[in-house]
Amino acid sequence: MRDAVTRRDVLKSAAALSAGASVLPTLLAHRSVLGANEGVGVGCIGNGGMGRGDLNAASRFGPILAVCDVDADHAGKVSDGGKRAVFDDYRRLLDRKDIDVVTVSTPDHWHTRISIDAMKAGKDVYCQKPLTLTIDEGKILCAVARQTKRVFQVGTQQRSENKEFFLKSVAMCRTGRIGKIRKVTVAIGGAPNGGPFKKAEPPPSLNWERWLGQAPLVDYIPQRCHGTFRWWYEYSGGKLTDWGAHHVDIAQWAIGMEESGPLTVEPISATHASELKDGMPVKDDCYNTATAFNIKCVFPNDVEMYVVSQGNGITFEGEKGTFFVNRAKHEGPPVDALKNDPIPEEILKRLRKGKDSNSHMGNFMACVKDRGATISDVFTHHRALTTCHLCGIAIRLGRKLTWDPKTEQIVGDDAAAAFLARPQRKGYEITA
Repeated sequence: MRDAVTRRDVLKSAAALSAGASVLPTLLAHRSVLGANEGVGVGCIGNGGMGRGDLNAASRFGPILAVCDVDADHAGKVSDGGKRAVFDDYRRLLDRKDIDVVTVSTPDHWHTRISIDAMKAGKDVYCQKPLTLTIDEGKILCAVARQTKRVFQVGTQQRSENKEFFLKSVAMCRTGRIGKIRKVTVAIGGAPNGGPFKKAEPPPSLNWERWLGQAPLVDYIPQRCHGTFRWWYEYSGGKLTDWGAHHVDIAQWAIGMEESGPLTVEPISATHASELKDGMPVKDDCYNTATAFNIKCVFPNDVEMYVVSQGNGITFEGEKGTFFVNRAKHEGPPVDALKNDPIPEEILKRLRKGKDSNSHMGNFMACVKDRGATISDVFTHHRALTTCHLCGIAIRLGRKLTWDPKTEQIVGDDAAAAFLARPQRKGYEITA
């Protein structure tokens, strides 16, 4: 395809940036010291349901100066009666010199491109998970984050919130409360079935071509868009990247593999919403992500992680005990023991990278102020999401993958390695 970006192009871009061969635009001066009442200027990109939640959270720390969405109806709902600037092209929002930070709450396939452009424009970024559509996107994003040194928080709020159930779980595992960990089961649910769906004319408020972005240009189907975009491989990874971005992240952090990855990823079973051929959807009018799966991942420390579709939550099994955690529950004998032997605050604070307990947005804004490290950084999220992406590749192809977490390459399987990137439409390429 003439308008496609090859994987070689992607890797060359990341390598060039890492080596300093690419020259980034001059960063805008950042207000490094914020007065107690000054706040930060905020721009919000993506104004659907999740975007409105992020906007409301950010508004506690500074004025929302501008909003942006390719659906005018979404942007109109958060324009504050016209008091906020409204854009349908996020680049115009990034041109604003009075905007210090941006929230990125678009569909998944836009996260990487917007985040890169925002960092290059000198903005600090709070971006919803999952950050990337492919593993190679993550490599580029990490390279830009290192080069620009912007403050970046990924919206994996389980690291901060939910009564700190997940943070305490990580601390329990990393301090030996359950002994050597043998097995982790990560339950994230399965995607729904759906279709065939009918094609239609896009609503007047929606710029469908721009919504598609890097994805192939196709006719509008309402179920491809907004909340249900998650069930199409063209725009997401289904439950593996939707909930996997949360629970796999916590699991990898807990077992000390947040800067590494699995050695092997093996699909034990998997069912998709519609037929695949060579890993690609055959039909264009049905959901196509995985509705059921059981995937075994083996890490360098010999921990086995099973990513499954049945249920929701994480079960940690160690030599000294087993416990379960999700957003509503934290239970098991090792958890009961915390009543008389709580985790010291200094250990939790170390996991928060020196910060006090806070909301996820609060942690981000505290780091914007002091230029510290966020609790949910780009680099460990990329590693967790790499596991999710590898699970997706394995079930799409129906075979075991061998992964080198040091070189970040699939070993001995060129067809599988081709899924580390994907073609991108002309005009929407992602580069460093």
